[in-house]
Amino acid sequence: MAFPEPKPRAPELPQKRMKTLDCSQGAVRAVRFNVDGNYCLTCGSDKTLKLWNPLRGTLLRTYSGHGYEVLDAAGSFDNSHLCSGGGDKTVVLWDVATGQVVRKFRGHAGKVNTVQFNEEATVILSGSIDSSVRCWDCRSRKPEPVQTLDEARDGISSVKVSDHEILAGSVDGRVRRYDLRMGQVSSDYVGSPITCTCFSRDGQCTLISSLDSTLRLLDKDTGELLGEYVGHKNQQYKLDCCLSERDTHVVSCSEDGKVFFWDLVEGALALALPVGSNVVQSLAYHPTEPCLLTAMGGSIQYWREETYEAEGGAG
Repeated sequence: MAFPEPKPRAPELPQKRMKTLDCSQGAVRAVRFNVDGNYCLTCGSDKTLKLWNPLRGTLLRTYSGHGYEVLDAAGSFDNSHLCSGGGDKTVVLWDVATGQVVRKFRGHAGKVNTVQFNEEATVILSGSIDSSVRCWDCRSRKPEPVQTLDEARDGISSVKVSDHEILAGSVDGRVRRYDLRMGQVSSDYVGSPITCTCFSRDGQCTLISSLDSTLRLLDKDTGELLGEYVGHKNQQYKLDCCLSERDTHVVSCSEDGKVFFWDLVEGALALALPVGSNVVQSLAYHPTEPCLLTAMGGSIQYWREETYEAEGGAG
């Protein structure tokens, strides 16, 4: 007798607060998981970048070298390097183990809002309020970028990269996708300044948040609008959005102190997670588990699903 296939587990949402970490670096401008989700980075208004084990709540290293507040950071695929960008208009490449600055890339005419490594961590992509995306070769000693993408008519708020594509969201209300294999650029017009954009984990869709308090899910290739998600508040700050680890839910920061989760397909609000009384400035979703980091004021919060039990009390 054949037994029916077990139903796939319903996706669990991270809503149990496991830890709150006071980062002691002024306001936390951004929080980011590393590639495997075991560590995280926090970007401070006090010019520092910090590396944490969020489950244990331990600070591993502080990186100092920016001249102004740090606005974004990313880790390389092998965890050996970090990159960061900030209000001092520079992009910094760091050695994780030593905490030393490997390179400083200067060339942007305004603050650097967003940084990403390519997959091999040979190139850093940076987006700035100077309306450009610049590509910096980590191995070259040359000071100028290997490529500058300057199609945007206003500041770049968000850059994401896949194996052959660059996704850039701009305050001019457009998301531009650069296909590096084909040498082509395509553009989708949203009409409201874009605060964050990202690829779905399956690479088929793009998620866009903008200052009209709306998130939009677009088919990556056709630009067709697949879904709209509303209920949160985003009218004046650059806030993060993302998809959950299995592409089941759309997740967004909100200016009213919550993180909102919507069912990707239905578009219905699944959870409004209360974080605190201020703006939820940034968030990061674990690459493989229902685990969320949020940043508010000077601290970050670590969330897991209700059923989660930390091994040995602290993981």
